[in-house]
Amino acid sequence: MTRKTTLNIALAGILSLGTISLAQAADLKLDVYNPGEKSIFPVSSEIISGDKEVVLIDAQFQKNDAEALVKRIKDTGKKLTTIYISQSDPDFYFGLDTLTNAFPDAKIIASPETIKEINHTKDGKLTYWGGVLKEQAPKKVIVPQPLEGNTFTVDGEKLIVEGLDGPAADRTFVWIPKLKAVVGGVTVSGNIHVWMADTQTKASRKNWMQTLDRIKELKPTIVVPGHFVGNAPMTLESVKFTQKYLTIFEKELPKAKDSKALIAAMEKHYPKLGDKSSLELSAKVLKGEMKWPQ
Repeated sequence: MTRKTTLNIALAGILSLGTISLAQAADLKLDVYNPGEKSIFPVSSEIISGDKEVVLIDAQFQKNDAEALVKRIKDTGKKLTTIYISQSDPDFYFGLDTLTNAFPDAKIIASPETIKEINHTKDGKLTYWGGVLKEQAPKKVIVPQPLEGNTFTVDGEKLIVEGLDGPAADRTFVWIPKLKAVVGGVTVSGNIHVWMADTQTKASRKNWMQTLDRIKELKPTIVVPGHFVGNAPMTLESVKFTQKYLTIFEKELPKAKDSKALIAAMEKHYPKLGDKSSLELSAKVLKGEMKWPQ
């Protein structure tokens, strides 16, 4: 069953008598948009709103999904100050064309590593995906400006970009202390075959596991998978799912003689997971039958 997935999480300030600074702190609300199986990629975007301001994490892939984000942001009645792009894959930033037309004053930012990769791949990505998306493709690619430091804010509340100096600078995520929430990036998946094609070395997959361990160390209450379908847990359960998937994949990879054998082995472990196409492509790439990126 396909559906739009919306998670509304409002954090009521925990106030005690005499703590005036806490009483004046903005409450935050987290709204998650994920088109699920109705779009090419079930990619997540997060709208974080305070008393007067809104920030957006990731801009969607298709024009119609970016338009849905525009409507949701306008419905808050608050000012969109910042759009943070957490990943260099086009399903995280193609929607910027639509969003910047609607919100020309919003600051568009990303990590230097993400910007470097977007600049390196954007022309090829637009050429390839333009033919697939057709009228849903962006008319132009918007490249973010560099994030200064490792934080940005909504109504004075810090959002922290974790992992910029870690083992996998291309696999960062956003930590929202007030919500105890982890959002953004491709590090966590939920109820879906995990995309492995971009981690073609054992070292890169080890670094990925370390990033997942870092998420667990933060003890978040909320974890929004970067890609998910259905009723994927918005908790550490999705982190554990991703780690287990990586562990099993690492075990089955050297045993499989080709991609077909690897696909069969993973489907035996996960017979009901969504997005088999991700498994199929990843298996071909990691067994040396296909070059990626193209």
